[in-house]
Amino acid sequence: MHDQYDVVIVGAGFTGLAAALDLARAGRKVLVLEKDNSAGGLAGTFEFDNGVTVEKFYHHWFNNDDYIPEIARELGVEDLIVTQPSRTGMYFNGRLWRLSTPLDLLKFKPLSIIDRIRLGLLVFKVRKIRDWKEIEHLSIREWLEPLCGKNVFRIVWQPLIESKFSVYADAVNAVWFWKKLVLRGSTRDKQGGEQLAYFRGGFGRLAQFMAEAISKAGGEIRYGVDVSGANVKDGKLLSLKTSEGEISAKQFLFTPSFPIIADILKDVANPGWLQSLQRVKYLGNMCLVLQLDRSLSDTYWLNVNDPGFPFVGVIEHTNFDPPENYQGKHLVFVSRYLATQDPVWGFSDGEYLDFAVKHLQRMFPEMKKSWVQDAKVWRAEYAQPVTERDYSKYVPPAETPFTNAMISTMAQIYPEDRGTNYAVREGKSAAVKINELLA
Repeated sequence: MHDQYDVVIVGAGFTGLAAALDLARAGRKVLVLEKDNSAGGLAGTFEFDNGVTVEKFYHHWFNNDDYIPEIARELGVEDLIVTQPSRTGMYFNGRLWRLSTPLDLLKFKPLSIIDRIRLGLLVFKVRKIRDWKEIEHLSIREWLEPLCGKNVFRIVWQPLIESKFSVYADAVNAVWFWKKLVLRGSTRDKQGGEQLAYFRGGFGRLAQFMAEAISKAGGEIRYGVDVSGANVKDGKLLSLKTSEGEISAKQFLFTPSFPIIADILKDVANPGWLQSLQRVKYLGNMCLVLQLDRSLSDTYWLNVNDPGFPFVGVIEHTNFDPPENYQGKHLVFVSRYLATQDPVWGFSDGEYLDFAVKHLQRMFPEMKKSWVQDAKVWRAEYAQPVTERDYSKYVPPAETPFTNAMISTMAQIYPEDRGTNYAVREGKSAAVKINELLA
């Protein structure tokens, strides 16, 4: 057995890092265990072969996010947060449509004038919902279609919902979409445009600043450590079984997805609680990151609404954070959410690149595969929790069957959707609770 820690945290995503930082600063002996070789979780970064660094999965912040800027201020790196206007659009019916401002919306000819007005008024209707539990029993379609009309739903929203949630598109409750519309509506400026924020050098760079601050405060992070089980006595966790042996602590915090936590604790937790973790469904994500020698378009975030295209979005990152920061290269994220049983999940990286390029060439006919200077495919098996009807009634709470262990995951921030801002919030909240238990 290693020396006992005050707290062992499983996972060095932003939740685990935020909790570890506050606990270490409070004088606790903290150890973070991370299976990957770097911090940041799904917001971690990687290097292309030429040294260009970017996220594995696309990320940005909204201008009304509070917790991430707070962390940056604490670390003295607030000056590395850059705010830029976003350029968004939609690919529909074989062409690109800009949808960054209300004026762009009025020019969106696939909808009639009446339907364009309905779409524009939707945010105001959505804001009238004060208690989200009033609509939690409804699917997105059941709630949204009467508000905006069948044609608006069919053209604008249904393709995005089906791309985002795949086989679960009809199961997701209305709260997920309501929160998205409320959030996006609140980030608009007086002209109707949207400002987004990014951390220069990538979110993984901020995670590394947090990791360094944890070490400076006396905490410890170990990478490449697999947690496979636990030892229990009298309703308490004694230690975790890891690839580095058993590690004991007074308190434990688990931050991975529910299926991973269930697998770690499957031999020591009661079946009913394990089933409550397994009740929450997830979708995987395949994210192709392309390094190109030229731009595809002038749009940052391109929603794909055209039937037959297998992506939820084409995100040209360097239309947000400029190419000068990436050796003049143009970086594009091509995202697909899918069940891991989908045959596409089993594609090799080369097969997936060919698959994606073929569809991109339909959207951008001038594109040639020779534009691709480098490409990486990243897979996240538990990328998106599926919030079905009445999700709040079955999502597991932070408490576990063990008096000295709690969980804090992206599936529990409901009615918010997953994101680094809320991960920091939840990590700080967990640290407060753990500090109280250790007092």
